[in-house]
Amino acid sequence: MTEPLIRLRGITKTYGQGAVAFQALKGVDLDIEAGEFVAIMGPSGSGKSTAMNTLGCLDVPTSGDYLFRGIAVQKLTRDQRARLRRKYLGFVFQGFNLLARTTAQENVELPLLYRGEGAAARHAQARAALAAVGLAGWEHHTPAELSGGQQQRVAIARAIVTNPQVLLADEPTGNLDSQRGLEIMQLLWRLNTEQGITVLMVTHEADMAAFARRVVRFVDGRVESDRRNPHPAGLAEPLSEGVA
Repeated sequence: MTEPLIRLRGITKTYGQGAVAFQALKGVDLDIEAGEFVAIMGPSGSGKSTAMNTLGCLDVPTSGDYLFRGIAVQKLTRDQRARLRRKYLGFVFQGFNLLARTTAQENVELPLLYRGEGAAARHAQARAALAAVGLAGWEHHTPAELSGGQQQRVAIARAIVTNPQVLLADEPTGNLDSQRGLEIMQLLWRLNTEQGITVLMVTHEADMAAFARRVVRFVDGRVESDRRNPHPAGLAEPLSEGVA
């Protein structure tokens, strides 16, 4: 059998020392195959955000093994982890994190700028990424000229412009109303099914987790349950496409 894209074995994470030490993860085992759509759920303080930071190479475990494409991530230097993130991972956050005074296209170009891409290549790839999220024609609008749903689409375009293998979404619909949230979930579903991007999403909303093919629930720093979703919501009749 081939190795999974991601493998966690005995992952722990402790913050602080001595009497004030807090163990956020307590021996997490988790395998994620390429092309999966996984929702990570759990109450506040359950360890789900710490797990996401570990999966995204934003933090390192205190102990245990994290293998990404067979590479032992916990043994990498900070610079090596940064290169891994740039090459393989894309991030979407609840707060959009767009630069206020730059256009949608310029925001999307940022990861390519960090990679050292030339201007012509940056422009073309950013326009293609915006078109992929339904924002063709909106390239020169600033975040102040866009709705919340449109801003999140820009953030997703920025995350996929580098063609990542894994998209990590942390509460991607948390700042959106229910209609815009469903549109974003349908977009993530299409990126997963049509482009084969592995999607790992932290959410506390059951109706958004329903789009995932698999739901992993954390409680008190451990995986409490890991179940397949035989009828993900993305298979239902889609809403009409919109960019509101």
